Amino acid sequence: MTLFSYDYPRPMVTVDAVVFADGSGEKHVALVRRKNEPYKGSWALPGGFVEMDESLDKAVMRELQEETGLRNVPLTQLHCFGDPGRDPRGRTISVVFAGELLSKEALCANDDAAAAEWFPVNALPPLAFDHAAILAFVLAHFNFSQD
Repeated sequence: MTLFSYDYPRPMVTVDAVVFADGSGEKHVALVRRKNEPYKGSWALPGGFVEMDESLDKAVMRELQEETGLRNVPLTQLHCFGDPGRDPRGRTISVVFAGELLSKEALCANDDAAAAEWFPVNALPPLAFDHAAILAFVLAHFNFSQD
């Protein structure tokens, strides 16, 4: 097998999971508190870098389990976000997946998440990166209100 080299820089690829659940009559979303820089201590969508040997589907399921403890959540690939300045670590393209659970399952932070909690979609904390824009896009896609 011949390896080819190109003169073009390569962006990093990440996956983010937007997981909704119903709780107390209102829609909630799972968020994690970042343990590391950038945005250490800020809330974010569960997600992270795609490994060189894994598919996008496997990457999002791995990241979701590592950061929240959630397993076997039915997720659908929804959209890509790739504005050049979205990540201070460099050019990063994120593939966003979304899904919904019938009820809020217990979350367990692990890996690079310091905490994992469910937040009502109408009472969100400030979010890291461009995750507020990502979440607004997903909420609009599913016709969920943020009011």
